[in-house]
Amino acid sequence: MISVDEALSEIVRGADSVISVEGLKAKLEEGRPLRIKLGMDPTAPDIHLGHTVILNKLRVFQKLGHEIILIIGDFTAAVGDPTGKNATRPPLSREKILENAKTYAEQAFKILDESKTRIVYNSEWLEKLGASGMIKLASRQTVARMLERDDFKKRYAAGQSIAIHEFIYPLLQAYDSVHLKADVELGGTDQRFNLLMGRELQKEEGLSQQVAIMMPLLVGLDGVKKMSKSAGNYIGVHDAPNDMFGKIMSISDDLMWNYYELLSERSLKEIEEFKSGIAAGTVNPRDVKITLAKEIITRYHGAEAAEAAHQDFVTRFSKNAIPDDIPEVTVSLNGNDTLPVGNLLKEAGLVASTSDAIRMIRQGAVKRDGEAVTDTKLPVSAGEAVWQVGKRKFAKVTLA
Repeated sequence: MISVDEALSEIVRGADSVISVEGLKAKLEEGRPLRIKLGMDPTAPDIHLGHTVILNKLRVFQKLGHEIILIIGDFTAAVGDPTGKNATRPPLSREKILENAKTYAEQAFKILDESKTRIVYNSEWLEKLGASGMIKLASRQTVARMLERDDFKKRYAAGQSIAIHEFIYPLLQAYDSVHLKADVELGGTDQRFNLLMGRELQKEEGLSQQVAIMMPLLVGLDGVKKMSKSAGNYIGVHDAPNDMFGKIMSISDDLMWNYYELLSERSLKEIEEFKSGIAAGTVNPRDVKITLAKEIITRYHGAEAAEAAHQDFVTRFSKNAIPDDIPEVTVSLNGNDTLPVGNLLKEAGLVASTSDAIRMIRQGAVKRDGEAVTDTKLPVSAGEAVWQVGKRKFAKVTLA
């Protein structure tokens, strides 16, 4: 049987912060199944690997024998989580919330054991509060305390509107913890204020305070911004195996370790052995990345699909193989004799910006007709060539 210290090590792995580690250890030492809470507001139907960071942590708790409570925030989604928003978010209809929630749950169960997961809807208890209950809940905190929250503070300073109901949201999420008597609540680093509010309300109610575990926000494929659909740097849980494989192989070698830490179920010892092997020159980083890609694809599509995606990748991209179905793009010289390579890549849609192009060239990730481009200021003359950025972005570009 796993020891408390071993369990603690697995739980805190990859976490940005835990409030508090001592409190978590004390709860584990009680020897009972802990109530682990995750609230999910189904504001969109699909989830990406960034969302799964926390689901993976729930899976760790589940394997250790603890009770997983997945809260579908059908009530709070109607209010709208203001976290990270610079404007008031319009509430969703109940029909859309329930539709999204069904898809969320289906995808979550690709990671969690459905038979050992308790799903609840917070409308079950929040609707019962009524007007007087809401007023009583609102009396628990002050406007000054709410304005300590970073996104509220920034919006207030910038003169951007903050609707009164947005102040209610953290209190509703905190009340979920009171109602469920949660021992642990998980969230991203952007949920810190909300998770700590749960601890405050539990303390006021005379309950044992929940441990707040904040997980890092997974960095997207661009290596800069957090993974999100709006940034276009995401890997969707429902992405086709071949697309998923190609996207994972496109991440940098440095970013790969972050993905291993937050997404892989391999032991820390195995990951350290990979790192040591690469440092010693006995292991190829590409092979380690392939191992990661196959592990993740197996989780969502099965081992057979993962192996097929691997073989497709080898066929398409080994020995500088160029796919048959690459897009054809025409870029204008606008009367000039040449066009800087960064501008060409941007106009061809292969990079988001010229600075992104320069970064990719410096990383050795840009090729023209299979040959690496090393000059960030390379002037490109009229003509046709196949340009490649990273492992999977190709375009046949006609410059005229």
